[in-house]
Amino acid sequence: MALNAIQMILVVIVSFLAGVEGILDQFHFHQPVIACTLIGLVTGNLVPCLILGGSLQMIALGWANVGAAVAPDAALASVASAIILVLGGQGKAGVSSAIALAVPLAVAGLLLTIIARTLATLIVHIMDKAAKEGSFAKLELWHYIAIVMQGLRIAIPAALILAIGAGPVRGLLSTMPAWLTDGLSIGGGMVVAVGYAMVINMMATKEVWPFFALGFVLATVQDLTLIALGTIGISLALIYLTLSKMGGSSNGGNSGTGDPLGDIIDKY
Repeated sequence: MALNAIQMILVVIVSFLAGVEGILDQFHFHQPVIACTLIGLVTGNLVPCLILGGSLQMIALGWANVGAAVAPDAALASVASAIILVLGGQGKAGVSSAIALAVPLAVAGLLLTIIARTLATLIVHIMDKAAKEGSFAKLELWHYIAIVMQGLRIAIPAALILAIGAGPVRGLLSTMPAWLTDGLSIGGGMVVAVGYAMVINMMATKEVWPFFALGFVLATVQDLTLIALGTIGISLALIYLTLSKMGGSSNGGNSGTGDPLGDIIDKY
C-alpha cells in the first residue's frame, strides 16, 4: 500500500510520540496496542494494525527493565512492524509475519536505546554544570533536547522504512518462500504464547485464577459485544477490589496491603 505525504508525516509524528513516551510514560504511546492502532488509524489499516498491536502487547507485558538489564524496545518493534504490515498490503494475512519480525526489531532497537542513554549521560553532566551556574533556561533547553533525542530514536528508523517505499517492502515479502512465511507465522504465534505464559506465571494465584477462567469462558460467547465484555471485566475488577479490601495478604497473614496480587508483585 502506497502512502501519501500526509499519511507519512502522521506516521512519523506517531513514531516520535512513541519514542518520547518510552521515557515519559504518561500517555503510553509506546505501548504496542496504542502505537500500532494509531499507525493503522492514520494509514487506513485500523483492523490489521489493531490485531498486530494486541498480539504484540501480550509479548511486551513480559518485558521489563530490571536493574542494568534493558528490555527489548517495544516502541520500535511496534512502529516498525506496523509500518511494514501497512506497506506490505497483506492486511490480516500479514499480521503473523509482522509479529515474527517485531521481535528481532525490538532486540535491534536495544542498540539505539543504549546509544540514546549514553548520550543522555553526557547531557546530565551538561545540566549539572547549568545547575551550578543557576541557569534555569539551559536546564529546560537540555531537558527538551534529551526528550527530542528519544523521539528521534524511533522517528528516524520509521522515516527510513517509509523512504524505502511500499514496492520494495511488498517485493521482499512476496519473494519470501512459503516455508519461511509459514515458519514466521508459527514462530509469531509461539512468541505470543510465551509472552502470555509469562504474564500468567506472574499472576498465578488462587485469588486470580477464578477471574482468569471466567474471562476465557465469557470470551467464547459470541453474542457478547466488546462493550459487554468490557462492562463485565470492569464489574469483576470492582468485585476483586472489594474482596481484596475485606481480606488480608496472599499468604494469609496480616502484613499485606489487602491486595493479594499487589503483595506478590511487591515481593519482587
